[in-house]
Amino acid sequence: MTHNPSSQPRLSQGSYEEDMAALLAPRLAYFAGVARHEHVTRAALDMGVPQSTLSRAMVRLERDLGVALFARKGRTVSLTPAGRTFLRSVERALGEVERAADAVRADADPRAGKVAFGFLHTMGSETVPGLLRAFRADHPKIRFTLVQNYGEAMLGGLRTGELDLCLTSPVPDAPDLVARRLDEQRLRLVVPDDHRLAGRRRVRLAEAADEVFVTLEPGYGLRRITDDLCAAAGFTPRVAFEGEEAETLRGLVAAGLGVALLPPPAVARPGVVELTVTAPRAVREIGVAWLDGHPDTAPVAAFKKFLLSRRGRLLPE
Repeated sequence: MTHNPSSQPRLSQGSYEEDMAALLAPRLAYFAGVARHEHVTRAALDMGVPQSTLSRAMVRLERDLGVALFARKGRTVSLTPAGRTFLRSVERALGEVERAADAVRADADPRAGKVAFGFLHTMGSETVPGLLRAFRADHPKIRFTLVQNYGEAMLGGLRTGELDLCLTSPVPDAPDLVARRLDEQRLRLVVPDDHRLAGRRRVRLAEAADEVFVTLEPGYGLRRITDDLCAAAGFTPRVAFEGEEAETLRGLVAAGLGVALLPPPAVARPGVVELTVTAPRAVREIGVAWLDGHPDTAPVAAFKKFLLSRRGRLLPE
């Protein structure tokens, strides 16, 4: 194992950091083992690798670093000052790898793993809590990371791996995603309680063609549905205010600042009247989506199966 590392070729200073990491990473555990035992033979026996393999790995590690990590005397070795410095960082790195491995194993545990689940803001007060309560009756230890957002942002979360599953509307149609329709939700025309239509129970959407609307911002699924329904009714809505949350829009309606097409509230809000829209058919489809080809952990597979079993009865009565 005797050599002169300074005479060996080194990586050029222009090499990328990821190239160095890829070059060194496979040998770091070997290095830590030899440093711990201060003996090549004992380290090889402990790690279950041939002594020759271990010796060559240490020679190549020092060659690639261009630094002597060990002072050698036969099979016995001791760390040089550079070796001690390197070992402190290697032990931290290996510790992080071990913690990461423990974390991903824990997240995949069939009984107590984790699901990253996204859903629309309008489903956060009643629908999702009810779903989680029903699911956890049979899976009490499964953990959830919950993300409330608008549809396009959640689809982005599926693609980046931030989310495992999401409930969204409209049901997406994209080649890299799988989506299943689960239910539909009626939308209502919400008007102030002193509005000319407030005494009605039902209304055709065309009767609101001259009204000012308050809506969600462009990019939200409900905004797209609102625009499409108004177009089907023969008009383009005049938008006075755009927001990010349905209950804020209800507050704007109650203040007399416009009308809105919204799903039913979890709790009735004073100051507004909610009218059934008879034409066109005012509903939004709600579905579950996930990334195509993405392998599921056992907890994700269980929750996906549960959601699909709720087809037609996803929403509270």
